Amino acid sequence: MRLKRGGLNGEGGDGLTERYAFFLGCLIPLRYPGIEAATHQVMEALGVELVTMEGASCCPAPGVTRSFHQETWLTLGARNLALAEKQGGELMTACNGCYWSLAEAAQLLKDKGTRKTVNQHLSSSGMAYHGRSRVHHLIEVLHDEIGVEAIGSRVSRKLDLKVAVHQGCHFRMPVGDGQDRLERARGQTMLDELVEATGATSLEYPHKEHCCGAGGGVRAREPELALTFTSKKLKGMMRSGAQAIVNGCPFCHLQFDRGQKDLGLLDADGRGLPVIHLSQFLALALGTPIEQVGLDLNDTPFDAGRLGLQ
Repeated sequence: MRLKRGGLNGEGGDGLTERYAFFLGCLIPLRYPGIEAATHQVMEALGVELVTMEGASCCPAPGVTRSFHQETWLTLGARNLALAEKQGGELMTACNGCYWSLAEAAQLLKDKGTRKTVNQHLSSSGMAYHGRSRVHHLIEVLHDEIGVEAIGSRVSRKLDLKVAVHQGCHFRMPVGDGQDRLERARGQTMLDELVEATGATSLEYPHKEHCCGAGGGVRAREPELALTFTSKKLKGMMRSGAQAIVNGCPFCHLQFDRGQKDLGLLDADGRGLPVIHLSQFLALALGTPIEQVGLDLNDTPFDAGRLGLQ
């Protein structure tokens, strides 16, 4: 197994088990706890320890809080980064919005003046952020730190499925000056590569790189507008012959899961395209029993028999 960075104790060298402070965010524990369970199952199977962050708050949501008051957004983000810093500094999340919000906050807080202002707010709760936290997305840890080949070698249940991959907007949004993201065009295929490591086929389909409809708080403010985006995505996926949707973000997961029902796209038996988070998909491929990954909690029913997974 290829592991390049040191863990929370600052250890380095290939082959050593990593440890990350696991930032859950809001949607995973509140709506899709199966994603949390599956993420732990996958990372444990791959030799990576996750330590859940006690006392963490909302990231906060980048498309909402920052729009109203940037200093409040930055202070709340700094508090979460400070909690991760106490655990060693390496933070991982399985949510695109949390990833971008915390990564952007960490970038801005490299400035000492900005950090001093934010720490004045944090001092009332006895906390301070020293600028040492690094923010990672689950997709990056799996793809860059563990490696697609290493994951493929661990697959015990081949997932011979045609999959519509949705990576989501915030995973690719520039952080800071933007060069680190803009120079990584390969980032557009990271999720596809991880999905195909399981034996599945990642399909091309219309509007593949478009927003799911939930971004920027549109789902809450203009649900009908949000569903126009969702409808285009879902219809493109269905026309491509997809048997399932695999995503890397619980908010996108929610939009596709609830959206199929809201749009009337379920068939006469109440079935549609199963919506599966990357953690759940990999957990299935690594041999986790289907009933342990939480897919029964989805609004769009998950029929393992229909997918040939029993």
